[in-house]
Amino acid sequence: MMSTVGLLHPGSMGSAFGTQLRARGHVVLWCPDRRSDTTRRRAEHAGLEAAALPELVSRSDVLFSLCPPAAAEETAAQIADLGLADTGTIYVEANAVSPSRVQRIADRLAPMPVIDAAVVGSPPAGGKSPTLYLSGAVEQADRIAELFAGTDVRTHVLGDNIGKASALKLAYSSYQKVSRVLAAVAYGAADTYGVADELLVIAAKRTRSYLVETDYIPKTAARAWRWGPELEDAAALLADAGLPDSLIHAAAATLARWDGNRDERLDIADALEALRLERDPDNQS
Repeated sequence: MMSTVGLLHPGSMGSAFGTQLRARGHVVLWCPDRRSDTTRRRAEHAGLEAAALPELVSRSDVLFSLCPPAAAEETAAQIADLGLADTGTIYVEANAVSPSRVQRIADRLAPMPVIDAAVVGSPPAGGKSPTLYLSGAVEQADRIAELFAGTDVRTHVLGDNIGKASALKLAYSSYQKVSRVLAAVAYGAADTYGVADELLVIAAKRTRSYLVETDYIPKTAARAWRWGPELEDAAALLADAGLPDSLIHAAAATLARWDGNRDERLDIADALEALRLERDPDNQS
């Protein structure tokens, strides 16, 4: 069954999704109002059909919001202000925003149904196959998944609770993106002191992501009392090299939450609970 999809807005990820949908025979609309020449070229290259926003919303079976995260609520507000919430259109909030923001968007758009979505991976082009995670009313989530059947976009329905997809995305990106930043400053520090090549040799010995080693979380908690001071010296190294040191100080402050667990044998749940404990405001790190 072919559908009409309104794409808000065709950036590099959105236009690639639009191309995939077009290849399946779906009609994909976009709104050129206040869009850049670059966006226009992307939309034209993807074969998207231009339409004014009211027409886009009234014609669409599905509205797909893929925009900069900072603009997610403004974009939803523009749709809500049109007063077309009773048309049966499904709104897919696919931006990297927090579960609480997704809920605010759903509340603003009601009674228009909202599916929480998250894209993990690169744009679906050149053989790349990102995964589109979906959460919300299962029947509607399944309908969105069906849109992408036979495309390079994989889909995975997480359940009927709005917020799961966004939580998964941000949990992953908090590690992925901060790791990239840490890699940059670590390499910068090694380069400053003429040991960059040696650093890469050490790093190349590890091929497994720390993120999958959840059994190490309790060990980190037990060793935090030793790791914290080491990281403070690492922050000093970065500062001496003229590099930002705030991430390292923040990591040391996080480790300080485990100060009371020195050399304890914890399980994962205990270690995480210690991170969540509220501290005396006068002693907050």
